[in-house]
Formats: sequence, structure tokens, C-alpha cells
Amino acid sequence: MKTLLFSLSLIASAALVGCGKSEPPVPAAPAAPAEPAAAAPAAPAELPELKVAIDPTYEPFTFKTADGKPTGFDVDIAEVLCAEIKRKCVYVEQVWDSMIPGLQAKKYDVIVSSMSITDDRKKVVDFTDKYYNTPSRIVVKADTAFTDLASLKGKSIGVLKGSTQEKYAMGELKPVGVKVVPYEAQDQVYLDIKSGRLDGTVADSVEVTGGFLSKPEGQGYGFVGPSLSDVKYYGYGIGIALRQGETELRDQLNAGIKAIRANGTYDTVSKKYFDFDVYGD
Repeated sequence: MKTLLFSLSLIASAALVGCGKSEPPVPAAPAAPAEPAAAAPAAPAELPELKVAIDPTYEPFTFKTADGKPTGFDVDIAEVLCAEIKRKCVYVEQVWDSMIPGLQAKKYDVIVSSMSITDDRKKVVDFTDKYYNTPSRIVVKADTAFTDLASLKGKSIGVLKGSTQEKYAMGELKPVGVKVVPYEAQDQVYLDIKSGRLDGTVADSVEVTGGFLSKPEGQGYGFVGPSLSDVKYYGYGIGIALRQGETELRDQLNAGIKAIRANGTYDTVSKKYFDFDVYGD
């Protein structure tokens, strides 16, 4: 009996040991490989710069907003042409008399600042087709007794140094006894008219209207004599100047001028500043 009980006890112990045995763990399924991250969209390519020289003292063609940003008809035309030729306009301020030397020294690529296309300038720079054309006028006090140029004898007339107006004044006014005084910037001329140091100016008719006659300091002044547009002094309209031999850039800009004239962009820009056809004849 003891033997039987002992045998039963061994069997039970073996059963308990069998029930307590742990099975080896089933290996986990390998994790699925992570999806590759989506590639970031490529940044748009930066447009190549076109360095544009301006003289921002020539309202409404080129001037500055109250916060110092270049604006005006010339600047807007530069912007739409840059869009046409896939370039980014970057503006470089330059005093007028140094415009062409700065272009030749490669300080900038083009001049878009109301520069007349003249035979003298074409000897040293190239030009695009014109993008506008307006005449010049003589401005003096409205009560000036004017009959002809000689009636201005003894007057002091301020002009922009290096401009077509200076060339005209030196050629036509100085010989009849007018004192011609060149200035680095047209707005300085207006300051000296206001202060009494000058009697008047020769200037683009649109610019002098916007920059002087339409303002309080221009009250009491007006045009005398005819419109001035002699090719000998004033050339063939306003174009974009660039270094000689840069034919590809000139052709691109000429195509751009034609395009904005044809698609209405030119008119849209023009109507921001003028109530007449500034393109001219």
C-alpha cells in the first residue's frame, strides 16, 4: 500500500512538473519597413538679377515712396519688362551725370531712368526701342514778359547736369544771355527756384508738372515758349540704355516692349500716372 501511494505520489509530481513547463515564446513577426519620407518640393529657381540704374529725383517717372521704395513710371516699366524676360529687377541709385560711366564700369546692367536716345549717347552706349516720348518746356514765373528766348536775358535757369535739357540750354539760352546753372538732381533745381536762387528751369513737361508746377511751391510759375523736341538736342524718345554689343539683352528687352504694348500691360501702367498717351509719336 505504501508502495502504491508512493507511486501515485511520483506520478502526481510528474504531472505537476509537466503542467508548469513554459513553452518557448513565438518569435514576433518582423516589423514592416517604414515608408520612405516624401521628398520636399524643390524650391523655385531664383531668377537671375537685372541691375537697373535709376535717378529717383524725377517724379512721376522715377522717385521714392515715403518709406524709401523706388517707384514711378520708369520703375513700373522696368518691373513688367523683367517679368517678360524672366529676370529680377534690382535697383541701383545713381546721380544722373554719372549714369553712363557707371554703366560702362558694369555697376549695373541697364539704365531705365528717362534717358533720351540721342546721337551723342549712341556713340558710347546702345539703346532699346523707345518706351515713351514727351517734350520739354521752359518754366519761369507766370508774369514773365516773354516774347522770345532773348527776353529771358539775365535770368538764371537751372537744369539737370548731363541732360538733354542742359544741352538745349547751353545751345540756345546761354548765347542770348541766360545764365545756365547745372544741378546734380532735378529736385535740387526746384528747391533753388523756391528759395529765389533761380528764375526757372528747362525740364521735361510731364516731369516738371508732376514734380513742381502741381505742388504748392510751383504756384505762380508756368510754361513759356513752344514745346521743345528738336532731335538735335532731345533725340528720338526715351529708351533703355545698355552696354554696346549686348545684342541678346537688347533684343529681349525690345521683344518685351513690343509684348507689353500689345497685351495691354503698357496701357495699364501708363494710366496709373498719365491721362494722355505718354508713348507719343
